[in-house]
Amino acid sequence: MSEGTMQRRVQRDQPGPRVRRERRLSRVLVGAAALPVMLVAAGCSSDSGSGSDEGKSADTAASASASASASPSPTVQAAAYGELPEPCGVLAKKTLKDLVPEAKSGKEGSSSDTATRASCSWDSLDNNGVKGSQYRWLNVSLLRFESDTARGAGDDLAHDYLVKQLEDAQATDGAKDLQVDPFAGAGDEAQIVRYELKKKEGTFKQQTAVARVENVVVTVDYNGAGLAGDESPDAKGLVTDAKRAAEEVVAAVSAANGAGASPSGSASKDASASATDDATKDDGSSDAGSDDSEDSDSPQSKSSASARKS
Repeated sequence: MSEGTMQRRVQRDQPGPRVRRERRLSRVLVGAAALPVMLVAAGCSSDSGSGSDEGKSADTAASASASASASPSPTVQAAAYGELPEPCGVLAKKTLKDLVPEAKSGKEGSSSDTATRASCSWDSLDNNGVKGSQYRWLNVSLLRFESDTARGAGDDLAHDYLVKQLEDAQATDGAKDLQVDPFAGAGDEAQIVRYELKKKEGTFKQQTAVARVENVVVTVDYNGAGLAGDESPDAKGLVTDAKRAAEEVVAAVSAANGAGASPSGSASKDASASATDDATKDDGSSDAGSDDSEDSDSPQSKSSASARKS
């Protein structure tokens, strides 16, 4: 084969310019068609990652919410006592006769909620003419505390109030010969504060017995004086009487809340039953319920009422 013939065959085998342009255009079109597919694949991959992150965030939030709901809410033990007795009926008839012999009735204190706060007081003036007279003043107050998740259990709140009552009694202006002693038989804890207080009418001997039974605080204020030349009453006898009154009031609180509520250290069931029977005999009435009261605005009454800070 001649050289010229070989050159011509090579020229025939090579594509012409038109063919080459068509081939290049075909490659461009194929590449352009592949580009959207790549973009779609990339988008799907991106969306898949974003959905995964959102799912993780949702799972984390749900887990935190479940953990918070599973945590126990603050709780406090329910208060043992939900009632208070009628304040002017907490003492037996015989006790009133011994402590305030000339009192004809008790004077109930005002209260917007007698199931939480109640009180009653008695005045007694035994006038012996030229020999003078014996004066006695008795006041019983009751305060009941409910349990509260923010403030605490009812018995703890009652204990704090008992401490405050004792502190107030000891802070009385002009108190002389002050003594503080614990005593048993009246609820879960009890103390008595005693002192003398000189007034223009005479020297008053004051006893403040404070007792706690579960979530209720009982405060008994009892004072006496010999007026117009009469002898001062025996201090030991007044202390004994104040403790006796506190024990009866504690027993009345327990009884008002049913036989099932028997606080530790409180007065015995026999004492409670005795106090209830004495207070309700004679057609269900007692001296505390009659209408013939002494004048509580007498100078002696005012002096005794101011013998202790309220």
